[in-house]
Amino acid sequence: MATNHAYLIALGSNQRHPVLGPPAKIITQAFAALEMADISVFKTSPVIASKPVGPSQRQYANAAATVVSPLSPDTLLDRLKSVEAHFGRRAAGQRWRARVLDLDILLWSGGAWINDAPALFVPHREMQHRRFVLQPAAEIAADWRDPITSHQIKHLLFRINRAKPLDPMHTAN
Repeated sequence: MATNHAYLIALGSNQRHPVLGPPAKIITQAFAALEMADISVFKTSPVIASKPVGPSQRQYANAAATVVSPLSPDTLLDRLKSVEAHFGRRAAGQRWRARVLDLDILLWSGGAWINDAPALFVPHREMQHRRFVLQPAAEIAADWRDPITSHQIKHLLFRINRAKPLDPMHTAN
């Protein structure tokens, strides 16, 4: 019998979908799309709005989900990329450009995971520096720990909020 693992997934969108509509609606549809025979969505955060990172000028909708699955991190990543493609994301392109859907593995119950092909680092390398990731993650997984720093999500969020003035964030419509 396969062992189930818990995962913390970040979701982001800043481009309208021709059928689904604005980014916040894409995120709520993505929550449903994550539910598969071997992936169970356990908890979802509220959707927040955030400023873009990099060259994109469009505001983002961000959220987080905890899922349970027997899949290894690299196999789960393949599934997440399939969901992104279903929503219209292209496999290659400029980093941080406008995208219909972006799904990232932030943490998993197995600790750290590093794989070169495909490139996958768990915990996510930029997680602790991104309020737009930590804010929704803290809503549903505040006590989860980064296996590298041993800090809980709520403490990482506290540190970033203390270090940088809070940008206006709100629930996305």
